[in-house]
Amino acid sequence: MSARTVRTRLLAASTVALAALALTACDNGKGVRDEGPSAASQSSAQPGGSTTAKPAADNGASTGGSAATPTKGSTKGSANGSSGKTGGGKATGGGTGTGGTGGTRNAACNGANTRTTATEVSRPLNHLLLTVTNTGSKNCDLTGYPIARFGEAQSVPPVAEQTHPQAVVTLAPGESGYAGVLLSAGDGSGGNGYTAKTLVVGFAKGATSTPALPAKGVYVDDKLTVTYWQQSLDDALSY
Repeated sequence: MSARTVRTRLLAASTVALAALALTACDNGKGVRDEGPSAASQSSAQPGGSTTAKPAADNGASTGGSAATPTKGSTKGSANGSSGKTGGGKATGGGTGTGGTGGTRNAACNGANTRTTATEVSRPLNHLLLTVTNTGSKNCDLTGYPIARFGEAQSVPPVAEQTHPQAVVTLAPGESGYAGVLLSAGDGSGGNGYTAKTLVVGFAKGATSTPALPAKGVYVDDKLTVTYWQQSLDDALSY
Protein backbone atom coordinates (compact mmCIF):
# COMPACT_ATOMS: atom_id res chain seq x y z
CA MET A 1 0.00 0.00 0.00
CA SER A 2 1.39 3.29 -1.03
CA ALA A 3 1.81 6.25 1.30
CA ARG A 4 -0.72 8.27 -0.70
CA THR A 5 -3.36 5.61 -0.23
CA VAL A 6 -2.75 5.61 3.53
CA ARG A 7 -3.17 9.44 3.75
CA THR A 8 -6.38 9.26 1.77
CA ARG A 9 -7.85 6.67 4.08
CA LEU A 10 -6.81 8.58 7.20
CA LEU A 11 -8.41 11.77 5.84
CA ALA A 12 -11.61 9.89 5.09
CA ALA A 13 -11.66 8.40 8.58
CA SER A 14 -11.11 11.78 10.15
CA THR A 15 -13.95 13.25 8.10
CA VAL A 16 -16.32 10.48 9.22
CA ALA A 17 -15.32 11.00 12.86
CA LEU A 18 -15.97 14.74 12.69
CA ALA A 19 -19.33 14.20 11.06
CA ALA A 20 -20.36 11.76 13.77
CA LEU A 21 -19.32 14.19 16.47
CA ALA A 22 -21.39 16.96 14.87
CA LEU A 23 -24.46 14.75 14.68
CA THR A 24 -24.11 13.83 18.34
CA ALA A 25 -24.01 17.48 19.34
CA CYS A 26 -27.13 18.27 17.32
CA ASP A 27 -29.11 15.36 18.76
CA ASN A 28 -28.74 16.26 22.49
CA GLY A 29 -30.22 19.89 21.93
CA LYS A 30 -27.16 21.52 23.45
CA GLY A 31 -23.98 22.97 22.20
CA VAL A 32 -24.00 24.91 18.99
CA ARG A 33 -27.76 24.79 18.15
CA ASP A 34 -28.96 28.34 17.38
CA GLU A 35 -31.77 29.04 19.91
CA GLY A 36 -31.99 32.76 19.08
CA PRO A 37 -30.89 35.60 21.37
CA SER A 38 -30.70 34.73 25.06
CA ALA A 39 -32.87 36.30 27.79
CA ALA A 40 -29.88 38.23 29.05
CA SER A 41 -29.25 39.55 25.55
CA GLN A 42 -32.93 40.61 25.22
CA SER A 43 -32.81 42.40 28.56
CA SER A 44 -29.60 44.22 27.63
CA ALA A 45 -30.87 45.04 24.19
CA GLN A 46 -34.08 46.66 25.55
CA PRO A 47 -33.06 49.22 28.24
CA GLY A 48 -36.37 51.09 27.96
CA GLY A 49 -38.45 47.90 28.31
CA SER A 50 -40.92 46.74 30.91
CA THR A 51 -38.26 45.77 33.46
CA THR A 52 -37.11 49.38 33.81
CA ALA A 53 -40.54 50.98 33.32
CA LYS A 54 -42.30 49.02 36.09
CA PRO A 55 -40.14 50.27 38.95
CA ALA A 56 -40.71 53.84 37.74
CA ALA A 57 -44.48 53.29 37.64
CA ASP A 58 -44.44 51.71 41.14
CA ASN A 59 -42.48 54.62 42.56
CA GLY A 60 -44.91 57.08 41.03
CA ALA A 61 -47.90 55.30 42.53
CA SER A 62 -46.30 55.15 45.97
CA THR A 63 -45.39 58.82 45.87
CA GLY A 64 -48.87 59.82 44.75
CA GLY A 65 -50.47 57.80 47.54
CA SER A 66 -48.23 59.28 50.21
CA ALA A 67 -48.83 62.82 49.01
CA ALA A 68 -52.61 62.36 48.92
CA THR A 69 -52.90 61.13 52.52
CA PRO A 70 -51.05 64.04 54.22
CA THR A 71 -52.95 66.55 52.07
CA LYS A 72 -56.33 65.24 53.25
CA GLY A 73 -55.12 65.10 56.83
CA SER A 74 -53.84 68.68 56.66
CA THR A 75 -57.12 69.93 55.21
CA LYS A 76 -59.17 68.25 57.92
CA GLY A 77 -56.80 69.44 60.62
CA SER A 78 -57.06 73.00 59.36
CA ALA A 79 -60.85 72.85 59.27
CA ASN A 80 -61.02 71.44 62.79
CA GLY A 81 -58.56 74.07 64.02
CA SER A 82 -60.68 76.86 62.57
CA SER A 83 -63.78 75.49 64.26
CA GLY A 84 -61.95 75.37 67.57
CA LYS A 85 -60.89 79.01 67.31
CA THR A 86 -64.41 80.10 66.45
CA GLY A 87 -65.74 78.36 69.56
CA GLY A 88 -63.14 80.18 71.66
CA GLY A 89 -64.25 83.52 70.25
CA LYS A 90 -67.88 82.80 71.26
CA ALA A 91 -66.81 81.94 74.76
CA THR A 92 -64.86 85.28 74.98
CA GLY A 93 -68.03 87.09 73.83
CA GLY A 94 -69.93 85.45 76.76
CA GLY A 95 -67.30 86.81 79.21
CA THR A 96 -67.77 90.32 77.84
CA GLY A 97 -71.58 90.07 78.41
CA THR A 98 -71.01 89.18 82.04
CA GLY A 99 -68.75 92.22 82.53
CA GLY A 100 -71.38 94.58 81.11
CA THR A 101 -74.03 94.04 83.86
CA GLY A 102 -74.42 97.48 85.44
CA GLY A 103 -74.78 98.23 89.13
CA THR A 104 -72.47 100.09 91.51
CA ARG A 105 -68.78 99.35 91.76
CA ASN A 106 -68.55 99.75 95.55
CA ALA A 107 -70.76 99.45 98.62
CA ALA A 108 -73.59 101.97 98.74
CA CYS A 109 -73.21 105.11 100.81
CA ASN A 110 -75.94 105.35 103.47
CA GLY A 111 -76.56 106.34 107.08
CA ALA A 112 -74.39 103.47 108.36
CA ASN A 113 -71.10 104.49 106.73
CA THR A 114 -71.53 108.27 106.33
CA ARG A 115 -72.34 111.43 108.26
CA THR A 116 -74.96 113.83 106.87
CA THR A 117 -75.27 117.55 107.66
CA ALA A 118 -77.85 120.13 106.54
CA THR A 119 -76.72 123.75 106.11
CA GLU A 120 -78.92 126.73 105.19
CA VAL A 121 -77.09 128.88 102.61
CA SER A 122 -77.55 132.55 101.69
CA ARG A 123 -77.07 131.99 97.97
CA PRO A 124 -79.01 130.76 96.14
CA LEU A 125 -81.98 132.10 98.05
CA ASN A 126 -84.12 129.63 100.04
CA HIS A 127 -81.68 126.76 99.57
CA LEU A 128 -80.43 124.07 101.93
CA LEU A 129 -77.16 122.17 101.31
CA LEU A 130 -76.95 118.49 102.25
CA THR A 131 -73.42 117.17 102.76
CA VAL A 132 -72.66 113.43 103.03
CA THR A 133 -69.16 112.46 104.24
CA ASN A 134 -67.75 108.92 104.00
CA THR A 135 -66.82 107.85 107.54
CA GLY A 136 -65.90 104.29 106.58
CA SER A 137 -62.57 102.73 105.58
CA LYS A 138 -63.57 101.88 102.00
CA ASN A 139 -64.97 103.71 99.00
CA CYS A 140 -68.74 103.94 98.72
CA ASP A 141 -71.04 104.98 95.86
CA LEU A 142 -73.55 107.76 96.50
CA THR A 143 -76.31 107.02 94.00
CA GLY A 144 -79.69 108.56 93.26
CA TYR A 145 -80.91 111.54 95.25
CA PRO A 146 -81.82 112.31 98.88
CA ILE A 147 -85.23 111.02 99.92
CA ALA A 148 -85.92 113.97 102.18
CA ARG A 149 -88.85 113.98 104.61
CA PHE A 150 -89.34 117.35 106.34
CA GLY A 151 -91.29 117.41 109.61
CA GLU A 152 -94.55 115.47 109.46
CA ALA A 153 -94.89 115.52 105.69
CA GLN A 154 -96.66 112.53 104.17
CA SER A 155 -94.67 112.75 100.93
CA VAL A 156 -91.14 113.51 99.82
CA PRO A 157 -90.09 116.24 97.33
CA PRO A 158 -89.44 115.42 93.67
CA VAL A 159 -85.98 115.51 92.07
CA ALA A 160 -84.89 117.97 89.37
CA GLU A 161 -84.13 115.58 86.50
CA GLN A 162 -81.84 118.06 84.76
CA THR A 163 -79.35 117.67 87.64
CA HIS A 164 -78.61 113.98 86.90
CA PRO A 165 -74.80 113.52 87.07
CA GLN A 166 -72.77 112.10 84.18
CA ALA A 167 -71.15 109.44 86.37
CA VAL A 168 -71.68 107.67 89.67
CA VAL A 169 -70.55 109.76 92.64
CA THR A 170 -67.89 107.73 94.47
CA LEU A 171 -66.64 108.83 97.88
CA ALA A 172 -63.27 107.73 99.20
CA PRO A 173 -62.89 107.64 103.00
CA GLY A 174 -63.18 111.24 104.24
CA GLU A 175 -64.57 112.61 100.98
CA SER A 176 -67.98 114.29 100.67
CA GLY A 177 -70.86 114.38 98.21
CA TYR A 178 -73.58 117.04 97.98
CA ALA A 179 -77.22 117.69 97.13
CA GLY A 180 -79.12 120.96 96.97
CA VAL A 181 -82.65 121.51 98.29
CA LEU A 182 -84.89 124.29 97.02
CA LEU A 183 -87.02 124.93 100.15
CA SER A 184 -89.56 127.36 98.78
CA ALA A 185 -90.31 129.70 95.88
CA GLY A 186 -88.23 132.86 96.04
CA ASP A 187 -91.07 135.00 94.71
CA GLY A 188 -93.63 133.74 97.20
CA SER A 189 -95.63 131.87 94.53
CA GLY A 190 -95.54 128.57 96.41
CA GLY A 191 -98.44 127.30 98.47
CA ASN A 192 -99.11 125.09 101.47
CA GLY A 193 -96.05 126.37 103.30
CA TYR A 194 -95.02 125.34 106.80
CA THR A 195 -91.97 125.38 109.06
CA ALA A 196 -90.16 122.05 109.48
CA LYS A 197 -87.86 121.43 112.44
CA THR A 198 -86.82 117.84 111.66
CA LEU A 199 -85.42 116.10 108.61
CA VAL A 200 -84.90 112.45 107.75
CA VAL A 201 -82.71 111.69 104.72
CA GLY A 202 -83.06 108.35 103.00
CA PHE A 203 -80.58 106.82 100.52
CA ALA A 204 -80.97 104.54 97.51
CA LYS A 205 -79.91 101.61 99.72
CA GLY A 206 -79.39 101.10 103.42
CA ALA A 207 -79.93 103.08 106.61
CA THR A 208 -81.31 106.60 106.79
CA SER A 209 -79.76 109.66 108.42
CA THR A 210 -81.27 112.47 110.57
CA PRO A 211 -79.22 115.65 110.13
CA ALA A 212 -80.05 118.54 112.48
CA LEU A 213 -81.83 121.61 111.09
CA PRO A 214 -81.34 125.19 112.35
CA ALA A 215 -83.01 125.73 115.75
CA LYS A 216 -85.70 127.96 114.21
CA GLY A 217 -86.44 125.32 111.56
CA VAL A 218 -86.76 125.90 107.79
CA TYR A 219 -89.73 127.14 105.82
CA VAL A 220 -90.90 124.87 102.98
CA ASP A 221 -93.78 125.01 100.49
CA ASP A 222 -95.01 123.00 97.53
CA LYS A 223 -92.04 124.18 95.41
CA LEU A 224 -89.81 121.97 97.53
CA THR A 225 -87.34 120.15 95.19
CA VAL A 226 -84.04 118.26 95.58
CA THR A 227 -81.12 117.61 93.22
CA TYR A 228 -79.31 114.36 92.54
CA TRP A 229 -76.22 113.69 94.62
CA GLN A 230 -73.27 115.56 93.12
CA GLN A 231 -69.50 115.28 93.35
CA SER A 232 -69.07 119.03 93.79
CA LEU A 233 -70.77 121.64 96.03
CA ASP A 234 -71.17 124.08 93.13
CA ASP A 235 -73.10 121.56 91.05
CA ALA A 236 -75.41 120.87 93.99
CA LEU A 237 -76.29 124.56 94.39
CA SER A 238 -76.57 125.35 90.66
CA TYR A 239 -80.31 124.52 90.57
